[in-house]
Amino acid sequence: MFSKTERMLAFRYLKSRKRTGFVSVIAGFSFLGIMLGVATLIIVMSVMNGFREELMTRVLGINGQFGVYPAWGASLGDVENRVAKMAAINGVSQAVPVVDGQVMISSKETAAGVMVRGMRAADFEKRPLLGGKYQGLPLTEFTDGQVILGYRLARKLAVRPGDDVTLISPKGNVTAFGTLPKMKAYTVIGTFDSGMSEYDGNFIFMPLEEAQKFFMLKDKVSHLEIFTQKNVDMAQLIDQAFVAMGDKAQIHDWRYTNQAFFNAIEVERNVMFLILTLIIVVAAFNMISGLIMLVKDKAKDIAVLRTMGLTRGAVQRVFLMSGLTVGVFGTLAGFAVGLAFCYNIDAIKEALESLSGRELFSAEIYFLSHLPAKVDMTEVAVVVGMSLILSLLSTLYPSYKAGKTDPVEALRYE
Repeated sequence: MFSKTERMLAFRYLKSRKRTGFVSVIAGFSFLGIMLGVATLIIVMSVMNGFREELMTRVLGINGQFGVYPAWGASLGDVENRVAKMAAINGVSQAVPVVDGQVMISSKETAAGVMVRGMRAADFEKRPLLGGKYQGLPLTEFTDGQVILGYRLARKLAVRPGDDVTLISPKGNVTAFGTLPKMKAYTVIGTFDSGMSEYDGNFIFMPLEEAQKFFMLKDKVSHLEIFTQKNVDMAQLIDQAFVAMGDKAQIHDWRYTNQAFFNAIEVERNVMFLILTLIIVVAAFNMISGLIMLVKDKAKDIAVLRTMGLTRGAVQRVFLMSGLTVGVFGTLAGFAVGLAFCYNIDAIKEALESLSGRELFSAEIYFLSHLPAKVDMTEVAVVVGMSLILSLLSTLYPSYKAGKTDPVEALRYE
């Protein structure tokens, strides 16, 4: 497509000379702008993808794909029958009865408001984010009078396995003097680390029967958490669950219960993509200005080349190649920098934290205990393709102006 002469002229015009040094500086800034724009887009989109996937993994690893809730009232009865019906549905891997309630927990050091979740020991152990991250006494001791705390909550309360904590519930016994809060001491047998600060700092797990007694639910539960197999039709499963549960229960999937949160992530992801794309657009405008200045500076050279037989199309291709060289190499450099950053993001974060002496990624603010990054090669291809297209478009007008240069006018006053 490009002849040897055209390639030689294109690369020569990009080299810095005393008379055209400023043009070369603009080309260098265009290169850096495209590289930074592509790299930043790849990094940000990968981090947002990783953040969303990590949150989904944490949420679904503890709460299940959908839940069965009471149609009215605060509890769900006929638990064993409902669990058996849900487990019999094809595609359901597990149905877990759960008791939820808000209480205040106190230790010798401090107190805090927390969420108590009652769950059977076997169900707790099957959850990779709970049983797989558990540290403490054997779960065979997870019986009445025992609780398991998130490790952040245990650190906040300054308690260890074997220490006692007191739970205080506002739903207590009604007396002649009013409702008295219910208080009971429990022994901490261990902690878990789910990797999500919302759970690690605010959740307590206790045996299901003990939670039913504490919250005075008798043989009822707050809801059922339903875990499904991979690659199943969620809509069909939910329809079957409605039929199995009848009109005495409501069913909500994870998208409903976490809709606002994940919608906010998706909106932020789209906005960040649009904003960061402007970096590449600005670099493209820099390329246009640099090429226009190069065309004006080389007007007499173009005139001489035209009189020597170089065609108008050849002149256009020279400047087209000059611009594309900056755009292509800037895009490739940004591609390499972006991927290298994503694949080493935790090491880079730790290095920056050690240099600055500050925590750059607080788990309390960002929910997760580490900085995730998931590279989607389809999105990377879109970013690279968009950068190359913008680079090509930014060279069209300057190349056209170079080809339209009139040799007579350019050499008239020489």
